[in-house]
Amino acid sequence: MQTSSSETTRLLGIVAAVVAVATLYFARVVFVPLALALLVTVLLTPVVTFLERIWLPRILAIFIVVAALAALLGLMTWRTSQEFVDLTNQLPTYKKTLVDKIHSLKGPGSQTFNKATDTVRELEKEIGNVAPGSSTATDTRRTPAAPGSSPSRPLTVEVVPPTNPLESVQNMLGPVATGGVVIIFAVFMLMGREDLRNRLIRLAGRGRLKVMTEAIDDATRRINRYLFLQLIINASYGLVIGIALYLIGIPNASLWGVSAGILRFLPYAGPPMAALMPVVLSLAIFPGWQHALVTAGLFAVLEILVANFIEPYAYGAHIGLSPLAILVAAVFWTLIWGFPGLVLSTPLTVCLVVMGRYIPSLSFLDVLFGDEPVLSPQAQYYQRLLAGDQIEAKQVLEQFLEHASLEELYSSVVIPALSLAEQDRHRNELDEYTQNYIYQSTSDIVEELADASPAELLDVTPPGSSYVAQMSNKETAQVQVLCMPARDDADALVALLLSQLLSRQGHRAQCISIGTRAEMLSQVAELNPRVVCISALPPFAVGHAQALYAKLRAQSPNLEIIVCLWHFEGDLQKSMTRFKLAKGHAFFTTLSQVLQHMTFRAELIASGGNEA
Repeated sequence: MQTSSSETTRLLGIVAAVVAVATLYFARVVFVPLALALLVTVLLTPVVTFLERIWLPRILAIFIVVAALAALLGLMTWRTSQEFVDLTNQLPTYKKTLVDKIHSLKGPGSQTFNKATDTVRELEKEIGNVAPGSSTATDTRRTPAAPGSSPSRPLTVEVVPPTNPLESVQNMLGPVATGGVVIIFAVFMLMGREDLRNRLIRLAGRGRLKVMTEAIDDATRRINRYLFLQLIINASYGLVIGIALYLIGIPNASLWGVSAGILRFLPYAGPPMAALMPVVLSLAIFPGWQHALVTAGLFAVLEILVANFIEPYAYGAHIGLSPLAILVAAVFWTLIWGFPGLVLSTPLTVCLVVMGRYIPSLSFLDVLFGDEPVLSPQAQYYQRLLAGDQIEAKQVLEQFLEHASLEELYSSVVIPALSLAEQDRHRNELDEYTQNYIYQSTSDIVEELADASPAELLDVTPPGSSYVAQMSNKETAQVQVLCMPARDDADALVALLLSQLLSRQGHRAQCISIGTRAEMLSQVAELNPRVVCISALPPFAVGHAQALYAKLRAQSPNLEIIVCLWHFEGDLQKSMTRFKLAKGHAFFTTLSQVLQHMTFRAELIASGGNEA
């Protein structure tokens, strides 16, 4: 019953998504101006708010901001048109250079291609002179029949698809009228922005005021920062292009600089469009190919630097989209809304990602398009081992180790990953080969990382040199700390990690191999250590750890025993009572606790205190 309900919910979600996309497509003549107006409103709201704070009425503040924006756009349009007219007047002077370059391309190697082209053209002419269905050359001298009067002369029928009424309205309005509609919408949104915000919260919040308030604030902040940073970067980009083209000698360099800055607001398509005309001009003006190559190289190198280094550093977490999501969003919104969709693709997708972060039912949007990792390091490490990719699994640990210590790596990644493996093993989802591969690979990887990592990466302060010297002169045949597994290979692997960290801390630690309980107790009696650490990975090894502790305590009453239930999430006090820990014995759940305890114990011995 529950499975059927889940499938119905999933099906309804798919249907709702299809209906939403279809609505956005067929009603784009309404949604595009609204989306553009909303974007303009978000962009102008801080300026209008600032003017209101200096005691200007809202209507006057909106009028000043809109008038200033319209004047700026008009000035840029007028200046651009003047530059374009000047360029048009100069184009005839570049004809000879273009003709020379075209002739230079027609070298001896192109003669064969030219002959083949001429042959194809002659054949096309002969086929066109012969009427369909004629069998002799004399048929070409007959008077052609009227179309539709004979089967050989069918009447051409053109099927005109029905037009969308909304598209007809959009075509009648034109871009200028659409721009006017956008300005009108933006003005009314600026005047009643509080009411619009409240209606959005009431419509989408469903009583969750805090969540919707945070979502709206987060989306507005991200879009504002993104647009501001994009404006700064694109303006700088256009300035550099304009100066560089002026130094190269391209006429109307300021025009192409402004065009490059504006066109770069279009993801992916803008930079090639901006580079096209300057490259063509360099071919037309200069006799050689050097200037054209320099011009093309300028756009290519500058775009690589900006897109791969400057923008990722500048945007950072302000946008919250992965590079693939930006590309997919650009394609999707362009397909349903055309050119305006390309302009709006990034802000709209940012809004969707923010909704996915604050609304649980839309969390898949954040997973699909967000830039945050969807798998934790421990899950990613375990998944790569399941896939048999030991190299990438090691890379996951190396990346984590770049900003953490070995103790943090083991506690935050390796041990949780082994817990995931233990859970899958007890659900019978891991075969024996995969289990052995995971344990052996982890053992090899951590040994390599430990050898390559300096001891300074440890967070725990090592004991003083006096303690080390004292322990070296006394009882050199004894093992000071013995780590032993409670039950299986996972416990043994964590015991190995603990012994490794204790050795790097200055203690003489050893890990015994897994075996029967009697065999491990025999090794403890033979080695006679000062401390024994029982390693158990919950929840399935707790009972075995309790039984091993009881046997070990009965065998060696004076032995100090530390029970380690790694990352145990149950009731610690109840578990300690269940184990019936003797005085002087300890119960820990993390590597850090064990290391700190051993450091304290070493300092106590070095100072001459009672080690018990």
